[in-house]
Amino acid sequence: MATDRLGILKQMVAENGNNSFARYGLGMEYVKSGEFTQAVAEFRTLIERDNNYSAAYFHAGQALEKLGRIEEARAMYEKGIEVTTRNGDAHTRSEIEGALVLLPT
Repeated sequence: MATDRLGILKQMVAENGNNSFARYGLGMEYVKSGEFTQAVAEFRTLIERDNNYSAAYFHAGQALEKLGRIEEARAMYEKGIEVTTRNGDAHTRSEIEGALVLLPT
């Protein structure tokens, strides 16, 4: 069994690909280690499987920004605003709106 956090999360996702919390955690571990392409892939998969997981839109947008993929980040933030508005998640919507405002034009 894996003993490092990344390995444990990979194993959890492999055992249950629909475990939103584990997949989100894996995406965050990739962000922490600077593996932004892998992070975006995990967040996108999470959104495909659970499109109401609000924080995934914010962190996917952040990772896309770090990769210099500004227009993709903008689209991710805009979709996140739609989702958080629909779900009534004002806190995450506020964070996403703040990130969107800071994007270069």
